[in-house]
Amino acid sequence: MSVDEIEFEAEERMEKAVDYLKGEFRGVRTGRASPGLVEHLKINVPSYGDAPMDLRSLATISTPEPTMILIKPFDPTTLKDIERGIQASGIGINPQSDGKVIRLPIPPLSGERRQQIIGQIRKMAEAQRVAIRNVRRESIQKVDTGKKAGDVPEDDAKKSTERLDNLTKKYEKDIDAMLAAKTKEVEQV
Repeated sequence: MSVDEIEFEAEERMEKAVDYLKGEFRGVRTGRASPGLVEHLKINVPSYGDAPMDLRSLATISTPEPTMILIKPFDPTTLKDIERGIQASGIGINPQSDGKVIRLPIPPLSGERRQQIIGQIRKMAEAQRVAIRNVRRESIQKVDTGKKAGDVPEDDAKKSTERLDNLTKKYEKDIDAMLAAKTKEVEQV
């Protein structure tokens, strides 16, 4: 494997770690309505088969107000199934249905709950920082293995290690920026 291939693979894996964290953060409750909070909920609809479906494939999800999520099923017969799925999901929000749409009022977060959520998002961010550092370590090991085997010149190995260090710093900064933004969002009352 060439140095370029090793670096390309490392960058791809680091990018995936950042993307994964973005997805995780989308599902974190912040006291503000966000479709990301519910769009990935798995809903069992017996009339559609045995496999659970994502809520976003069963309904349109919107936020007409900062503290309200509105769910309008494509098929009105799935309303009760969606309601049951939301209650069973454990997100801590009670659905209110009028027979056509489901409303999810987002209650304000208490100060204690905000601190718990901030702790959770810090752990999520740290897990992805560790994943990025592991990618860096594995990539440097591959470069060193190539150097010892004589496939990679020493100068190339040194430059590659520097580039991998810079990539690691870049993606860790991205994670830090995302964490700061999400923390600020959670702290807003």
